[in-house]
Amino acid sequence: MNRSATVLLTALAPVSWGTTYAVTTEFLPADRPLFTALTRALPAGLLLLAVARVLPRGAWWWKSAVLGALNIGAFFPLLFLSAYRLPGGMAAVVGSVGPLFVVGLSALLLGQWPTARAVVAGVVAAFGVSLVVLKAAGALDPVGVLAALASAASMSTGTVLTKKWGRPEGVGPLALTGWQLTAGGLLIAPLALLAEGAPPTLDARALGGYLYLALANTAVAYWLWFRGIGRLTATQVTFLGPLSPLTAAVVGWAALGQSLTPVQLVGMGLAFGATVAGQLRAGAAAGAAGGHRRLFSSAERNGRKDSMDVTGGALRR
Repeated sequence: MNRSATVLLTALAPVSWGTTYAVTTEFLPADRPLFTALTRALPAGLLLLAVARVLPRGAWWWKSAVLGALNIGAFFPLLFLSAYRLPGGMAAVVGSVGPLFVVGLSALLLGQWPTARAVVAGVVAAFGVSLVVLKAAGALDPVGVLAALASAASMSTGTVLTKKWGRPEGVGPLALTGWQLTAGGLLIAPLALLAEGAPPTLDARALGGYLYLALANTAVAYWLWFRGIGRLTATQVTFLGPLSPLTAAVVGWAALGQSLTPVQLVGMGLAFGATVAGQLRAGAAAGAAGGHRRLFSSAERNGRKDSMDVTGGALRR
């Protein structure tokens, strides 16, 4: 599969996540964010484990726990906390700095140094999202702001570590996704029980909403996301993130009767343009790295394997 097809499939993950708000408000019981997070993560993780039939081994027990905590177990509660404590779309605005976090973490952990274009694209994406989702100003809650920043940092760190650690030999993205969702769900379970008590009574409408969130919105979406991380650069993947609030705005307009102002349309154009720019720049870097790898491989075939061994190993990481 070529890179463009991989980008498009990976983009389906944040597009799916953009429907979460509409499904939550229209189908699910109110004020149960942790229960919703739990029903998204744990059933999806157990389902993928049953399908993959592969459990972690050795160091991958603790690596899966760390990734599950960062990408799921900490990210979901922090995200919901910020959404409940901040006005309008401020949580989405603060969270949209994720690409900038990934740019910095990629330099520290992956040795991929940022370009000026990547930084500018990240700033433009955040500004565009702010135009789309930011409503009337209100008092900013410090806890809410910190929770939004922490949720973005958590997911960004999980994305970069997922790229850095890769996958065990012979293990596909389906199993890796199942490990993380299960670990994250198990972390959320006691929090949900302590904070929200027993599960609510669910009608058919709520059951349908939770089924959608667990299967399409979580199991399939996170599988596509982690599959994309394995095939693209961490920066390239995270620049798809702004598609989530953009999708939420479109769904609100199309399905919930919400209006889109000219300012919001301009913001959507800026955020989408920054997303495309992030793909083009990261794709060029990935292509250059691939060219270097092919060059080293050719040199090895010509009998210079020993002199290339150290450099080739560094590139393959």
